[in-house]
Amino acid sequence: MNKTTIYYRKKKFKNPILVVGLPGIGSVGALVCEHLKAELGAKRFATLYSPHFIHQTIMLKSGFTRLISNRFYYKELKSNTLILLLGDTQAPTPEGQYEVNEYIAKFFKHLGGKSIYTIGGYSAGGSYVQAPKVFGVATSKKMKDSLSSNGVIFGKTNGAIWGSAGLLVSFAKKYKMDAACIMGETGALDIDANSAKAVLSTLEKILNVKVNLENIDKIKSETDKMLKEIEAASKAQESPPSPKDNFPYIR
Repeated sequence: MNKTTIYYRKKKFKNPILVVGLPGIGSVGALVCEHLKAELGAKRFATLYSPHFIHQTIMLKSGFTRLISNRFYYKELKSNTLILLLGDTQAPTPEGQYEVNEYIAKFFKHLGGKSIYTIGGYSAGGSYVQAPKVFGVATSKKMKDSLSSNGVIFGKTNGAIWGSAGLLVSFAKKYKMDAACIMGETGALDIDANSAKAVLSTLEKILNVKVNLENIDKIKSETDKMLKEIEAASKAQESPPSPKDNFPYIR
């Protein structure tokens, strides 16, 4: 394999919408799309391989292995087809990012796609965000107005969007598709279920779907418990020892 390639089953989709959730800040995008895939019962129809991905294979519980990849899933909805893009990794180099993401945009255009939503995390620094906001950037006024009416906040973020979450929005514009990056506010966590839940609640309105958030709530509860334990341990270390703790050394 000397170039990025997508193997797929040819299918016809009605008004396909692409939602992208690849590994990134707080694992927000990955959590969102994994949850949508599971709850909606989306089926895989395409797999992307690239020599720009890191040189690894995944060990499976079955005792076999597979190459790392990005995978496309679809679910027919009432008025359109939801296509989800998930994966093990993103390309670690600038050259790889540009090649892979332009290839994804061209592939989705080939499927008849007109709208792309990338999902990511927006870093709020080093503190856990109890009530995360959902921010966005878009390529058109129509897309911006639609997302704003569903609670996405525009014009309050700054800096750069790294990786697929940003590049796919730019390549969508190049190929005359509407696109937006939807970002859940996050901080201090590798896996932020609280931020993912905020984004999922917003996506339900945008995509006109209803999903059970119970599994996300379980992850959030486990995270909250862990953070409380860490906070308690930290306070215990900072507290001065009590006189009753000063035992004499006995030989």
